[in-house]
Amino acid sequence: MPSRTTDTIKVMDLFAGCGGFTEGFHQFRVNGAKTSPYRTVGAVEFNLAAASTYAANFGSEAKAFAGDIKDWTPDPVTSQVDVILGGPPCQGFSGLGKEDPDDPRNSLWREYVKIVRALQPKVFVMENVDRFLRSVEYTLLQKATEKGGELSDYRVETRILNAADYGVPQFRRRVIVLAVHRDLVAKHPNRLWLTHPEPTHRRPSKVKETDELALFETDHPTWLTARAVFDRTPAITESTTLPKREIDLLGKLVPGTFRTSELHIGRIPTELSIARYAAIPPGGNRHSLADKPGLSTENWLRHRTGAGDVMGRVRWDEPSVTIRTEFYKPEKGRYLHPEANRPITHMEAALLQGFPDDFLWCGSKVEIARQIGNAVPVGLARAIAGALYNYLAECGEVQRCGLDA
Repeated sequence: MPSRTTDTIKVMDLFAGCGGFTEGFHQFRVNGAKTSPYRTVGAVEFNLAAASTYAANFGSEAKAFAGDIKDWTPDPVTSQVDVILGGPPCQGFSGLGKEDPDDPRNSLWREYVKIVRALQPKVFVMENVDRFLRSVEYTLLQKATEKGGELSDYRVETRILNAADYGVPQFRRRVIVLAVHRDLVAKHPNRLWLTHPEPTHRRPSKVKETDELALFETDHPTWLTARAVFDRTPAITESTTLPKREIDLLGKLVPGTFRTSELHIGRIPTELSIARYAAIPPGGNRHSLADKPGLSTENWLRHRTGAGDVMGRVRWDEPSVTIRTEFYKPEKGRYLHPEANRPITHMEAALLQGFPDDFLWCGSKVEIARQIGNAVPVGLARAIAGALYNYLAECGEVQRCGLDA
């Protein structure tokens, strides 16, 4: 690991998607600074629409490669990379899929490892679904960091973090792997390893204020709720289509760009769907239709347990459920507006993921939805950036005044 003390931390983003990880790192500030200390020098993303979204937002700094990571080489990165980020595809691990141990997507993390070995960053960060911890790939990753392994220069620390604990109005549990180079640990004054960020928000307490246990509550604010998003989005959607616009950022035309604020687009539901929406009260779900003739289904009536969130309304005063790639289909989960008789929109889903109003998107409605659902929540990424920055500062790897994340 080459030594370099600087006030700029150079980042590479693999399996970058639309750039949720990068956006969080770029939003991080120190002591009220106007710019982030993180600078992205490269990104790799297979999907053209997602890569175009990435290029639209970060192309001035990072050259996005739109293609298979197996075809990318580190040659374009001419400077030392300090941090590598990445969320290898999780479909093979996800409980929503078949959880096939032989799914070829599972092995893509090995391409991530190959690039880590080539670039030798000070730190690398991986994000995945919680089932990743029970996968063969995770076991192999652990073995790779043992003595004699291909990543033996790194030590891995792993935790499951909930995005709601970091100011994201969404309950989303993800495995975060932090791996720090052993040479960097040797520079820490107390020889400490990099640890995961401490929560900035807490689950609302049910302990009464007069209860003695209340004295042990932290002073963190409580979780942000879905109300933080839905209170500022119109209940009625005026369009079902994106503006007709195209752009060529990576050698091929794609729809776009569209600001997050332009994604408040609805669907054209059937009369039956509208009737179902109208019959579901705040906080309700498919079970609310059981006594409504013609509105439920035989399958829903037969199964009174499991999948209760199907046709569910987002709850006003809780974080939303995990935003997945088909959030626009209420039959897939708790994706109905808290009160309006419609599914949540792309704009609302993006805001629940923490993307700003002026973030730029490329692709069709379906492609953008997939980008939103697959993204690392911005607030979670920003918290990781803060913990990483403080650690690098403690190791004398960055020059700055004060210590404030």
